[in-house]
Amino acid sequence: MKKFTALLLAVVMMLGLVSIASAEEMKVAMITDYGDITDQSFNQTTWEAVVEFGTKYNVEYKYFKPDTNDTAGRVAKVEAAIDDGYNVIVMPGYAFGGTIAEVSGEYTDVKFIALDVGAGDLLEGGVALAGQAYDYNPDNWTLTDYVHMDNVYCAIYQEELCGYMAGYAAVKLGYTKLGFLGGMAVPAVIRYGFGFVQGCDAAAKELNINVDVKYVYGNQFFGDADITAYMDNWYQNGTQVVFACGGGIYTSAVDAAKKVAGAKVIGVDVDQAGVITNYAAGGDDAPADEKAKWADLTITSAMKGLAPATIDTLTDVIINGNWEKYAGKIDTLGLVNPEDPAANYVQIAGTTQFVEGKFSTADYAAMVKAMFEGTIAVSADIAAEPAVTNATVEYLGNIK
Repeated sequence: MKKFTALLLAVVMMLGLVSIASAEEMKVAMITDYGDITDQSFNQTTWEAVVEFGTKYNVEYKYFKPDTNDTAGRVAKVEAAIDDGYNVIVMPGYAFGGTIAEVSGEYTDVKFIALDVGAGDLLEGGVALAGQAYDYNPDNWTLTDYVHMDNVYCAIYQEELCGYMAGYAAVKLGYTKLGFLGGMAVPAVIRYGFGFVQGCDAAAKELNINVDVKYVYGNQFFGDADITAYMDNWYQNGTQVVFACGGGIYTSAVDAAKKVAGAKVIGVDVDQAGVITNYAAGGDDAPADEKAKWADLTITSAMKGLAPATIDTLTDVIINGNWEKYAGKIDTLGLVNPEDPAANYVQIAGTTQFVEGKFSTADYAAMVKAMFEGTIAVSADIAAEPAVTNATVEYLGNIK
């Protein structure tokens, strides 16, 4: 019996050593999309999570910034990271779909972890590589015919949930004339927008009031003079807050909001309060008093939990050795913790302008719990506009 116990203990110790050795052999590289790690958005949030993970578990990490804003530039940096011995590659943002299509089959011993990259993003790149025309409907294609997925894990998000949270919060905080400015009408942006409409309507119904929502897409992911002029018209004719949802398109909402006293914006993807304040003030190096002037321009941000998703996935893959749970999958991430809103993969920012008696941190926590338990149901359907009772929604198509 003693010999058996000793043998069992030796096996357990050996397995533990194997696990530790495996973790020590892993090196994590993050590739930025086209910004850098101080962008106060996807890159910075993901990088800070990689740093937190690597520091905690003594796993080597590094980031690589592409020289050009295209798939070729991103592929070059992935290959540079692999040449340097990095074998877990983290990539934040839909722009990496084409990159994965090019590299995953070439480097089958490398693990690729992509955040906010869905089947459509992967197929757009994979189908093009096959010399075919993609119709932007992933249901018409078999992903694995075009992209090697055995060493790829992707996560997408339930944007409709945090869109709902932002709309609900805005109406509860007293805003009754709202706007949604989407980038392009791609599924993620539509989910944000339709969730926002549902949240506005639900809050209005609870308050027994009616609200107005204007809804438009810029048909691009950046602001310009035309979109700013469109936003000028909204704000100057009574719109109080605009949910600017789509990359750099927030700049047009901010430029217009600055011209109207009390006008506000809602950020997206990450907590954009800081980046919006800096932009409104004239840049990161703007005087402190100018930044203070615009510090309350952003009432909230509808966020994807990039940090918890990054840390949780790396921990389970590298420390726990559970890659088989992830390989080849595209998971949709949402609510996982009914008690701690900040632990979820979709949330609103901690910088939200909570007001006791209107919409407090306790109200937010109660809403999240109800959503988790199913008491509050949010539709993810993007094929039809959401049904509403207390919101008048004006769908205006594309600005451009």
